[in-house]
Amino acid sequence: MRLLYLLFIINWISFAHATPILVDPQDRFSPTLAKQGMVVASESFAAQASLEVLKQGGNAVDAAVTLGFAMAVTAPRAGNLGGGGFMLVYDAETQKVVAIDYREKAPALAHKDMYLDQNGDVDAVRSKFTHLAAGVPGTVAGLALALEKYGTISLQQALQPAIQLATDGFPMPATLANAIQDATERFQRSAASRAIFMKPDGSFYQAGELFKQADLAKTLRLLAEQGTDAFYHGKIADQIVAEMQANQGIISKTDLANYQPQIRQPIQGNYRGYDVFSMSPPSSGGVHIVQMLNMLEQFDIKQTGHNSAQTIHIMTEAMKRAYADRSQYLGDTDFVSVPLQGLTHKDYAKQLTQQFDLQKATLSQNIREGQPAVYESPETTHYSIVDKHGNAVANTYTLNFSFGSGITVSGAGFLLNNEMDDFSAKPNVPNAYGLIGGTANAIEPHKRMLSSMSPTIVLKDNKPFLVTGSPGGSRIITAVLQVILNVIDHDMNIQEAVNAARIHHQWLPDKIFMENGLSPDTVDLLKQKGHRLEASRTMGATNSILIQHTDDNKRILNGAADPRRPEAIVASY
Repeated sequence: MRLLYLLFIINWISFAHATPILVDPQDRFSPTLAKQGMVVASESFAAQASLEVLKQGGNAVDAAVTLGFAMAVTAPRAGNLGGGGFMLVYDAETQKVVAIDYREKAPALAHKDMYLDQNGDVDAVRSKFTHLAAGVPGTVAGLALALEKYGTISLQQALQPAIQLATDGFPMPATLANAIQDATERFQRSAASRAIFMKPDGSFYQAGELFKQADLAKTLRLLAEQGTDAFYHGKIADQIVAEMQANQGIISKTDLANYQPQIRQPIQGNYRGYDVFSMSPPSSGGVHIVQMLNMLEQFDIKQTGHNSAQTIHIMTEAMKRAYADRSQYLGDTDFVSVPLQGLTHKDYAKQLTQQFDLQKATLSQNIREGQPAVYESPETTHYSIVDKHGNAVANTYTLNFSFGSGITVSGAGFLLNNEMDDFSAKPNVPNAYGLIGGTANAIEPHKRMLSSMSPTIVLKDNKPFLVTGSPGGSRIITAVLQVILNVIDHDMNIQEAVNAARIHHQWLPDKIFMENGLSPDTVDLLKQKGHRLEASRTMGATNSILIQHTDDNKRILNGAADPRRPEAIVASY
């Protein structure tokens, strides 16, 4: 209860000084403004803890790592210790953007046919809901590396809010309570998961009830006391291996000991005078955001209008070709050669746009991967942070599905990912998100599986202009793309850009998925051009920050929490 009292005091002080920390979740039409620091995330308890780090003088990386660990407690559907992700960091001192890859890796015993049944068909249950579905987790190592290289506080300090939230508990949010009920069948495979997410009598937690996680609190305290060694070499590693050995899993102590996150060069492009930085492989997001922007730069989509039939037609033609290339070329660059410079070169984009028919849809069956010259999930969560020093962080991490595999490591209190499904289990057979993969993303020992996660930082005059990203599986890339277009081409404020209805096309299946909000006339015009359309659930949750620089060299931070996640929040001061 100490945490609840602390949060009450924080909110009372904020109210008394007329400097609101949080935007009202119902106010989704105007961006929240701030001058010092801002956190935009999908969960409020963790966001408040992260904001306190900024207010106490910590930088954006300190706040991002604190938030990442806290969301492992408060947002277990996607926040995690047992998963992985990507972080982009803008360092104000050097004016450089770096990428931190803490994506999961395939265990040493993994092989390309491990999910095929006796008939050679993909066994979807095995690749999604068993211990074989888990890749070697990267979150703990990745967040610790970010803090060591770019932060100012200790790992122990960054873990304290998470420890307190797990120990003292927090009121169960309605969305989490509903998600747990929806995942009941998945939890039936794991007694440890049922023990955490359900009451001893088998009933469900209700919204507002105090939710404590004793085993997770012990794990977090071990990390605070012993650092990452506890997770990759010590007691927590032993618990993971014991869980594997008891359930035909293949992650070994050696796999854990050998895991290392990587600092990588981000993908960089330029769109109408703005420098766009996004995640490099094993994410496909940065490559294809830049590739699509290069194609779209050749059209005046401001003139054709936001979400007009013609603009959507042009966007769709670009999306089809980018996703066709994704299926052929993208994979872990530590294992396969990916023509990154060719795919992101403006000359290649011009070759592709010559194929566009501006009056008629190109059938996906007639689109194959291009020939670039040789230069050289729905349940994920993204957060964006900017500090008073001018540093910025875009971080996206996940377990893959909601609650990952649904399997909790006994005694350790955290869920295992099911990221192995993001490999191509069999060439030209779609994964859970309908994405087609080829040999570049085939399963190999120690390889990182391909991802769509796309944390993105856009610069103007070498200073952060837009910090964004999204969950959403295969739809992450197009969700981030549309936020960028909405701001730069359509002159929207950041809340309008985030709220606007989205569309998505991923080459196969050959259809435009659309959120509610397109006019019937637009839909009819697109059908006349030969497009197939299908109504879709909401796409992504692009928690974003737009930074305005005034003539007197001051900044105004504009934050937008995506209303597609009801508990998404802007925390600022």
